Amino acid sequence: MIVTIDGPAGAGKSSAARRLARRLGFRFLDTGAMYRAVALAGKRAGVDWDQPEELAAVAASLTLELSNDAILMNGEDVTAAIRTLEITTLTQHAADNQAVRRLLTDQQRAFAAGQDVVTEGRDQATVVFPGAQCKIFLTAGEEERARRRFLDLQARGEEVDLAEVLRKQRLRDQCDTERAYGGLAKASDSIEVLTDGLNPDQVVDRLAEIVQGVQSHSGIGSN
Repeated sequence: MIVTIDGPAGAGKSSAARRLARRLGFRFLDTGAMYRAVALAGKRAGVDWDQPEELAAVAASLTLELSNDAILMNGEDVTAAIRTLEITTLTQHAADNQAVRRLLTDQQRAFAAGQDVVTEGRDQATVVFPGAQCKIFLTAGEEERARRRFLDLQARGEEVDLAEVLRKQRLRDQCDTERAYGGLAKASDSIEVLTDGLNPDQVVDRLAEIVQGVQSHSGIGSN
């Protein structure tokens, strides 16, 4: 069974999807981490961000390995390195690169083949897994999403300004929704979950309830 969780930046998709996968006993596919890793590799390689073919070549040279808690890039654990504000900003270059998106889409489908998976991102229900049995669109208010991101960055030891986090989030939202290929969109058969006012446990409870409802209604279970 494939469960997709899409939504805007700061909605809490990664943490909620990871915890949901643990509760269900499914594998977790953090697609955002894959794009972040490509951006990190591009920065290290000194690519010209205005030359998308350079980043595509870097992406094609990478071996990405994902587990529920970590991502390895060519054998190096980059789980923490990809979460800085700088890499978050640069990730847009990977997300906007059609060659990179096609490459990572193929890798995501290979990861999920024959598996029970909870996957999160922007285009999981619309592009990567349009036939997924359970589709969820996780969202929150703009200021709430920025506040969460601000607190997360502070916890990682970064000196950040809430207004700047909000400004960059608005730019990212605009790029995500206007992207020609793989842009953020709610699938017509996705179930929307607004997380404002919910703590992490309540969010996962709600998501698990949705998945179990789909399983019961459809008569499907895990593989």
